[in-house]
Order: sequence, then C-alpha cells, then structure tokens
Amino acid sequence: MTVGRIIETPACVAEGAAWLAARDPRLAQALSVTGPLPLRRKPDGFAQLLSAIVSQQVSVASANAIWNRLRDAKLTGPRKILWATDDDLRAVGLSRQKIRYARALAEARIDFNALRGIPTADVIAELTQVSGIGVWTAEIYAMFSLGRADVFAPGDLALQESARLLFDLPERPKERALRDMADAWSPWRSVAARLLWAYYHVAKDREGIR
Repeated sequence: MTVGRIIETPACVAEGAAWLAARDPRLAQALSVTGPLPLRRKPDGFAQLLSAIVSQQVSVASANAIWNRLRDAKLTGPRKILWATDDDLRAVGLSRQKIRYARALAEARIDFNALRGIPTADVIAELTQVSGIGVWTAEIYAMFSLGRADVFAPGDLALQESARLLFDLPERPKERALRDMADAWSPWRSVAARLLWAYYHVAKDREGIR
C-alpha cells in the first residue's frame, strides 16, 4: 500500500475542491459560498501531538496560554518532558491527566519520519496506541501534519453539524454514518473536510452564532 496523494500547496486543495464540486452538487453549492479553501498544513512531529494533548477539553485561549508557557520553558521535546518533574509541568498549566499523556507520548518513541511513508490506516493505528491520542487526533494529524489527501475525521462535531446543514438532514449524522457518507468523496476526503469546516463557519455566521 502507498500513502496516496499528499496535499502540499493551495493548488492541491483547489484541485480536490474542483473534483468534489464536479461530482456532488451540494458540495459545489458549499464551495460557491465558502470560496477558495485554506491549505491548513502544519508541521509534523512530537510537538504537534503534544500541542493536541494540551488543547484537549480547554478553550483555545487556555490552550494557547499553556502552550506558550511550555515553549518558553523549553518543554516541547520528548526528552525535556521526560526529564521534567511533575511540579515543572504543573507549573506551566498541565493537569495530572495531561502530564500522564505527555509522558506517554514521550515514552512511545514514535519514529515521526517513518510515519510519512506508511499508509494512513497504519499511522492512525500507531498513534492511537499512545494514551491520550484518540482516533480524531490521529486523523487530524494525518490530515494536516502529514498532508494526506484522503483522510476524514467523522467524529468531529463541526463536520457532523455542517453535513446536517448542507445535506438538509433531520439530525446530525453519527460518526459511522458520516464516515460512510465520506466514502463518496474519496480520494479527496481531506478537502471535503476542509470544505465542510468552511461551510460550517459560514452557515453559523448567517445564523448569528459565534
């Protein structure tokens, strides 16, 4: 198995969006509302997953504040996490549970370079072995840090709500149902996700919800 197409530039995203719009009139409708979709590529590696752990169950502002303190304390690498005391990590804002997750990630000794060359399913399987890394986090990592063009995150509540709005569904689709829907968007499911997220923000703005 190969890793498939990698999204590297805005042109890749535009190609995927055009493919989706040509095959699904609802997605074409969404694209006409959202306009060009963002690239949203991020770095890969330990720090990106540590940042995802920091962000769990806290506001964006709180996550940013904690991350800035971690960075200022030079605690964003696996060895630094393992060498730090619990008091050091609590001092920058990590809870007891997140300290455990951060240490589990550091102890996992993931070969992040190797992840670039294996199929997405294997990436997700390896990452989710680490305590604190769930399927959603692993899928988001594959999508944005590895640039995989054909991965989706159906457990994402915003994607579920966007699909409900765009496809005029009676209720928000569950994770399994949305995963099945997304099969029709292969091999550009990552671009479909970008489109649904963009549409969600437009639709919610129209409703006056912030």
